[in-house]
Amino acid sequence: MTFYPLMSLVFRFLLFVSFLVLIIACYTSGREIKIQTPLDRLSQGNEYFMKSTSKDQILNLKKGQFPYAVVVACSDSRVSPELIFHEDLGSLFVVRTAGNIIGEYEMGSIEYAIENFHSSLIVVLGHEDCGAVSAYLSNSDKKLNGNIQEIVDYIKEEEEEKSLPDTLSYEILLPMAIKANVLHGIHEVHKSEIIKSSLADKKLTIVGAIYHLVDGHVEFIIE
Repeated sequence: MTFYPLMSLVFRFLLFVSFLVLIIACYTSGREIKIQTPLDRLSQGNEYFMKSTSKDQILNLKKGQFPYAVVVACSDSRVSPELIFHEDLGSLFVVRTAGNIIGEYEMGSIEYAIENFHSSLIVVLGHEDCGAVSAYLSNSDKKLNGNIQEIVDYIKEEEEEKSLPDTLSYEILLPMAIKANVLHGIHEVHKSEIIKSSLADKKLTIVGAIYHLVDGHVEFIIE
């Protein structure tokens, strides 16, 4: 290809681009280009929810809730109990904290569901690659910001974590530590007098579970 035909092609391409820019400028002239914010996304999502959900279903739930299970789960955005268990509104009483840790407020929430809604199942749900447990294993003497350190300190004091060998590599130890954290949650729930009463009456089952990010499978842990 000679020089002049090449220049002609380049000129035509630039002319075409300029024409497109002019069209876009004319189209958007006098208009405000609105960028969708996170709050916009939530608002639009709620509008879709209201349009796509039966009004009768929403009104029925206003009368009361009857969750058959309590799920204590990690706050991780990838592990939503309602989605991974394919349940609808009103079916699960969900308590979520980073690392699915169970302190006084979380225990109170669990007891509330058992005492008032007579839920017959408690699931302590951890998950693969948990950031809270990973932070505990990776944490050195460096203090983490704000109250994040409180979460790491809580996990650090779990007897189930202390029982793990510290000679293993991080890759091997992480899934073991995640399971140990779930077991700790199960043991904590058993300490509640309200829970003990329901267990004695054979009205309640407590299990652990680990959600696998790689395929969505939930592995249940029954002691």
